[in-house]
Amino acid sequence: MGLAEFARPGAPRVGVVGAGGLGVHHVRILRDLCGDRFAGFHDENPGRAREVADQLRVTAFSSLERLLDEVDALSIVVPTTAHHAVARAALARGRHLFVEKPFTVTLEEADDLLSRTAAAGVVLQVGHVERFNRAVRAAMPFVDGPRFIESDRLAPFNPRGSDVAVVLDLMIHDLDLVRTLVGAPVTDVQAMGIPVLTPQVDIANARLTFANGAVANITASRVSRERVRKLRLFQRSGYLSLDLAGGTGEFFRMRRELDPRLLARAPRALEDFVERIALDAPDGEPLVLELTQFLGAIVGRNPVAVTGTEGRDALAAALRVVSAIEQAGAGLLPPTP
Repeated sequence: MGLAEFARPGAPRVGVVGAGGLGVHHVRILRDLCGDRFAGFHDENPGRAREVADQLRVTAFSSLERLLDEVDALSIVVPTTAHHAVARAALARGRHLFVEKPFTVTLEEADDLLSRTAAAGVVLQVGHVERFNRAVRAAMPFVDGPRFIESDRLAPFNPRGSDVAVVLDLMIHDLDLVRTLVGAPVTDVQAMGIPVLTPQVDIANARLTFANGAVANITASRVSRERVRKLRLFQRSGYLSLDLAGGTGEFFRMRRELDPRLLARAPRALEDFVERIALDAPDGEPLVLELTQFLGAIVGRNPVAVTGTEGRDALAAALRVVSAIEQAGAGLLPPTP
C-alpha cells in the first residue's frame, strides 16, 4: 500500500484545527498526502485563515462544527488549553483524532478523552514527533537496556509555547523518548527550574529514576543562545550519541576481538578497543512520517504510533517534574496558573 491509498476515493476525509506556526505544516502535509480527501482546516483567527487558505490553496472553514461535518479524521493543533474541548466535540461526532503534544492540560482531561475514545471506537494518536527523528529511528536497533541517559534540549526564546513551563513546552519530548527507551515506570523525580524571561519556568533540569534502576538526567531551556538537541545513552553493550537536530548518531562498543587483558598492560588509543558505528536510517521529514502513521492507523495498515495512554503517561511525567520544581523552589516561583 502506498501513499496514494490516502488520496483514493473512499479514503477517510481529513481536516486540521489550528493553522498557526505548527498547524500550517499539518495543513500542508495532510493536503499533500490526502489530495482531494483533505477537506480543509479551521482557525479562529479569520486573517490567519485567509492567509493560509490562499498560500496553500485549501479550504478554510468558518467554524469547527462545519469542518466536523466534512471529515472522518481531525488533526488538532490548537493551544493545549483548547485540546480537551476540541477533542470532545470531535469524539462526540465519532471522528478519528491526532492531538499534538502535550495531550491535555490535566490528567483528568486526558482520562476523559481516553474514556470517550474507547466509547467511540476511533483511533487516537498523540503527536510526539521526536519518535520519528532520523537519529532515534537509526538508534532503535542498538538500544539494549540503557542504564543512564543524558538529554539536552536548548533553544533560543520563542513566544510560542511560553504560556506554559518549558517542561510542558520542550522537555516533554525527551520525557516521552526516555520513557520509551528505558521501558520501565518512573519511581522518583527530582527537579529544579527557574523563570527567566516569562512568569513560567524557562530552564529546568530533572533527574528521573526508573523501576529497573536506570537513571535519566534531562535539561531543557528556551533561553539559550544556541539550539541544541542531544541524547546520550549508556548501556552495557556500549554508548549511543545522538544529535537530534542533525538527525545523526554514533554507537560506540567494545571490539569483540579484543582481549581485555591487553588494556591492563599499557595505555592504548581509544580506537584500539572501541568500535565506532555510524547510525543511519532512511531520510524523511519527521512530521510527514508521523502523520502518515496516523493515516495508516485509521485504515488499519499499521498500529498507532503514540497511543492516547502513552500521551497521558508523558503528560504525567511532565506534571511530576513541574511539581518537583515547585516543591524545590517553594517561595521562589510564581504560583501555577
